[in-house]
Order: sequence, then structure tokens, then C-alpha cells
Amino acid sequence: MDSVLLFVLGVVIILVGVALSIALHEIGHLVPAKLFGVKVTQYMIGFGRTLFSFRRGETEYGVKAIPLGGYISMIGMFPPGKDGGSGRNATTGFMQAMVQDARTSSAETVGEGEEDRTFYRLPVWKRIVIMFGGPFMNLLIAVVLFGVLLMGFGTAQNSLTIGTVSQCVQPTTSASQTCGSDAKQGPAAAAGLKPGDTIVSIGGKKMTSWAQSTAIIRASENTPLTVVLRRDGQERTVVLTPMTNTVAKLDANGQAVKSADGSIETVKAGFVGIGPVQELVPQPITSVLPAVGAQTAAVVGVVIHLPQRMVDVWNAAFGSGQRDPNGPISLVGVGRAAGELTALDGVPVVDKVYTMIGILASLNIALFVFNLIPLLPLDGGHIAGALWEGFRRSVAKLFKRRDPGPVDMAKLMPLTMAVVVVLGGMSLLLMYADIVKPVNLFG
Repeated sequence: MDSVLLFVLGVVIILVGVALSIALHEIGHLVPAKLFGVKVTQYMIGFGRTLFSFRRGETEYGVKAIPLGGYISMIGMFPPGKDGGSGRNATTGFMQAMVQDARTSSAETVGEGEEDRTFYRLPVWKRIVIMFGGPFMNLLIAVVLFGVLLMGFGTAQNSLTIGTVSQCVQPTTSASQTCGSDAKQGPAAAAGLKPGDTIVSIGGKKMTSWAQSTAIIRASENTPLTVVLRRDGQERTVVLTPMTNTVAKLDANGQAVKSADGSIETVKAGFVGIGPVQELVPQPITSVLPAVGAQTAAVVGVVIHLPQRMVDVWNAAFGSGQRDPNGPISLVGVGRAAGELTALDGVPVVDKVYTMIGILASLNIALFVFNLIPLLPLDGGHIAGALWEGFRRSVAKLFKRRDPGPVDMAKLMPLTMAVVVVLGGMSLLLMYADIVKPVNLFG
């Protein structure tokens, strides 16, 4: 029963975090819109039936039943047609009707004397600021959350405390986890090293990092080393002789080097058979933006390869394929992962909080990148339209031509509907896959 309650708690926490992210995203649109004088009639979290709402001034604020996004309603999103008409007739085709309906709906939001408060009449740069405000808010949230993670908690780094001691010698490439009867005892085990020991010095040189101790051990094949350890608050000295063994090749940062096929490259070097305890080490503020940039680049890579990723999700959901832990997941999958995290036994609360913050930070990066895709109805579509309008007007001004006027974004409504259908289908597929074959993030 406790595990069920913890699972529900995790889901609730992530849903609240997502709701706050969406709410702040819409505030990113709302504040500049009001500052620029645009009339905003609605600020809503969710879609569908309104659960509750209240009015402040000319704007209705509320929450709707389907928590899959949010929106603000600004008057005059689309310019009127060139003929100024808004009616339809029997010869109007389906696509034309869709375009005209968008114009009509936009025109109906504009009251008498409010023409100068419409969105489409704003200068291009103001429209870009309004539409970029939402994604920028998600980016800002991500920066703050990554700051909390890196500066408040830190990143997992190898400490000088020994976490594991190999009882026998096996090559790095060996898949066996047990020692055979004829296996040779590991040098560290033979010297009496135990998990929990902290390396103080090697060969009289004080150790400041695990990478430093690893480099000395690797370069000291079959050479006795005097090692000072701290155990239970007391220092003791042992003689440790690294033996030659096949070990992973390391780069300048101490990370295993992988070949083109993904396998770990190996070299012959000194080996004693110890592994470190990892601990969280707080990072400087200068580490935050590079971390955000790296996560953003990773999400961009997922978006670029989204068609293939969705094929993989389909194969996993309806076939024998496996889900990619780094692939796309739905809000259902995020909630499930959060629930599984909080229900895990034996995991310290601080580690759970750390991971939960990381999930929300990554989610906001995903919202930032996804909303900037240059397709309507996403924010990036409106930004692209404003940029195109600015380009057309600049060219006309340069060649002293007549102002071409605002770009008629209503003409893109058929494409917008197609995008909505595709995104809806992808969302349903992801939600189904996250139910029948969820991504395993925790072992």
C-alpha cells in the first residue's frame, strides 16, 4: 500500500510541475502581449471544458479539463482578407472555408474601437517577442532547475573512497561476474583493501582525485606501490603491486573510449581491481549554461530524427522492438517514471529529489525546443510568419515598392490542421506505447 501511495505521489508531483511549467509558458506570452497593448481575452491552462475561471479586467483566467497544454486568446490574430469580406458562399471549397472561418473568428474578437489593439497590427519585432516569450520562459525554468541541480546538489563524480574490490582478476571484456576456482586473486584484495577505504597517498604523493590514482596505477605495471589508506578514521599503509591486465582505454577526462561500433576500446595497463564511490560535487555557476546547451542539443537531435524515432516506438508498441531510454515519451510516460522513482526502495530521498528535478528540467528543455518548430499552431510557426513578413517588407522598402502588408497566416490553416492531426496521432501512439511497453529508466 505504501508503494502505491508513493507511486501516486510521484505522479502528482510531476503533474503539478508540468502544470506550473505550462502556466509560466503562457505567462511568457501574456505579459509582453499586455505590455504591447494587445487585448487578451483569455488565459487558460488546459483544453476542453472549463473547470473554473475568474475575470480580472478584460481577461478571463481559468483551468480546463484536459491538461495537455494551454493558451492565451489575443484579438485579431489574423488580418482580414484582401477583399475585406468575411462571408462564405456555396462555391467555397473546404480549404477556402477553413481559411475564411479562421479570418471570421479572428475578426469577431475585435470590438468597435479595438482595431489598434489587434495582434496582427503589431510591429514584427513585438509579435516575435510575444510568441518567443513562452518558449523562453521554459528555457528560463530549465536554467533555474539545472542551476539547482549543479550548484545545489552537484554532479556525480568519482571520489577517493573505494566502493568495490575485485576478488579475482578478469579482463574488462569478460562478461562473467563470478570468480572461478582457478582465478587469480586481485592485487587490491591480496593487499587487504576493503570497500570504504579512502586513498590518501600513493608512493608518497598525496592524491587529490580518483583519476590521478588511476593514472599512477596504470603506469605502474608489476611495480610495488606504497599506498596510505584511511579506514575508520585511522591511517594504514599497504604495499600494492598492479599487475598487467586488459583494461578500458580512457580519454583525457577519464571516460572510457568507445569505438565506432559502440564497444569499449581496451589497452594493456596496470590493474589492481578497485572501483570508486561516486558522490555529488557542487559545480560553479559557469557549468549551468553548458549543461543546458548540451541538453538542448540532445533534444534537437531527437526532434530532427523524430520520424525514425516514431517508427521505433511503433515497432516497440506493436512488435518485439525495444524502447529507447533516450527516445520520446508522452506525459503518461513521464508520470509513470516519476511514480516508479518515488516508489523505489533503498534509494535516498535526496537522490529521488535530484532525479525529479532533472526530469522537470529536461521536460522544460523539450517544451522550449518543440515549441520553436516553425509550424503552426506552434509558437515557432507564428515566429516564422512574422520573420517572413519582416523580410518581405524590408525587400519592398529597399526597392521602393509598395508595402506588401501583413502575411495572411490564415491561409496556412489547412496545413495547421494537418500538423494538429499528425501531432495528435504521435501523442496517442506515445501514450499507448508508454502504457503497454514503457521506457525503463530505473534499471
